[in-house]
Amino acid sequence: MTVSAVRALFSVANRPEVVSLAGGMPNIADLPLAELGESFNQLVRGNGIQAMQYGSGQGELFMREKICEVMAEEAIAANPDDVVITCGSQQALDLVTRIFVDPGDVVLCEAPSYVGAMGTFNSYQARIHHVAMDEHGLVPQALAQAIVALRAAGQKVKFLYTIPNFNNPTGITQPLERRRELLAVAREYGLLVVEDNPYGLLTIEGDPLAAMRSMDDEVIYLGSFSKTFAPGFRVGWVLAPHAVRERLVIAQEAAVLSPPVFSQFAIANYLENFDWRGQIDTFRSMYAARRDAMLDGLASFMPPGTTWTTPNGGFFVWVTLPEGLDSQALLPRAVTERVAFVPGTAFYADGFGSRNMRLSYCFPTPERIVEGCRRLGKAITDELDMHATFGLGTDVARHRPVSGPAPNVT
Repeated sequence: MTVSAVRALFSVANRPEVVSLAGGMPNIADLPLAELGESFNQLVRGNGIQAMQYGSGQGELFMREKICEVMAEEAIAANPDDVVITCGSQQALDLVTRIFVDPGDVVLCEAPSYVGAMGTFNSYQARIHHVAMDEHGLVPQALAQAIVALRAAGQKVKFLYTIPNFNNPTGITQPLERRRELLAVAREYGLLVVEDNPYGLLTIEGDPLAAMRSMDDEVIYLGSFSKTFAPGFRVGWVLAPHAVRERLVIAQEAAVLSPPVFSQFAIANYLENFDWRGQIDTFRSMYAARRDAMLDGLASFMPPGTTWTTPNGGFFVWVTLPEGLDSQALLPRAVTERVAFVPGTAFYADGFGSRNMRLSYCFPTPERIVEGCRRLGKAITDELDMHATFGLGTDVARHRPVSGPAPNVT
C-alpha cells in the first residue's frame, strides 16, 4: 500500500493562502443546512432508537428502494434486493476487488484512471493494465487487443474498471454508442465490467446519459451520495447480479458488520422530504460556473503549447503541459506561487503522465479559480523560461496523451 498522491497534498493545499486545484472535495455550501438540521433533529426524536442501532449487512430496505429511484434517473431498472449499501463507493470497490481478485490477476483501467481505485487494486496485489483512451473515452479496439494479448501471455484478466461519466481525472465522457461498443467487446470476450459513476447526475449541459448498467444487467455498478448530497455520511452502493450480491453481503459483514445506519436514515429522509432533484440542478449550475471560470482562466493565462480537456460535468480538467515540462518537477514552483494541483503520474500505474496534471474546479469560488490559473500560468511560464535559459533537454518518453472534446490550445 502507498500514500495517495492527492491525500499527500492536503497539508499544503489546505493552507488558506494556497489556491487548491488539487482535491475533488464537493462544495456543499448550497445545501439547505438549517432545514436539514431540523429534519435530522426530528429524525433522532422520532426514530433515534432504530437509526442509532446496528443494521442489516446489506443495508436497510427503505434506503435500497430510494437508491433504485435515484438510479432510474440514468435509465437503470433495478431491484432493491440486488443493491448492497457500502461506506461510500470506495468501500464498494474494495469489496468487489476482494471478491474477484487474487494476487497477480489483471485489472484493466482507463489510461489515466482514478488514483483511489488503483490504490485499492494494488492493495490486493492486482496488476493494473491501462487501456488507451481518445476524446470519447476507452477505445474498444484497444480493449479487445489488451484482452487478447494478456490472455495469450497467460495472464488472468478479472474485470474492466471504468468511469464513463466525466472520468476522473480527464473529465472525458463516453458517448452512448461508445458504451455499447465497449459492452459488445466485454460480452465477446467474457469480461466483467465494473462501472463507477459518482458524477453521472452532475452534467452541465443536457440530461444525464444512460448508464452502462442500463444496457447490460451483468455490469457491476458503483454509486455514491458523496457528490450529489454530502460526502460526510459515507453512503455508497453496489448494484450487482444476484450471485455477486450474496458474496458482497458476506464480505460487507466481515468488514464492518453493517453500513452506517444513521446515515441511511438521514439520506432516505432527505430523499423523501426534500427536492433532491432540484438540489442537483442547483449543484449543476454552481459547478457550471466554476467549470467556466477554470476554462476562462486557462485560456487567459496558460502559455503556448498547453492543452486541456473541456468536461461537460464532474469536477476535473486534464491539462497537458508544453513539451519538455514535467508536472512533478513543476509542483514545488507552483506551491511557491501558492497554487496546488495533482501531477499526472498519480493517475497511471506505469509511470506515464509526466506532462499532465489534474485540476479540480469543484470547491474554490470562481474568483479563486481564475486566480489559481493565473498563478499556475506564471509557474509554467517561469519553468519554460528556466528550460530555455539552461537549455534543458526534453523527455517525452513517459507521456501518454489524452485529449478531450474540443481541446483548447493557446
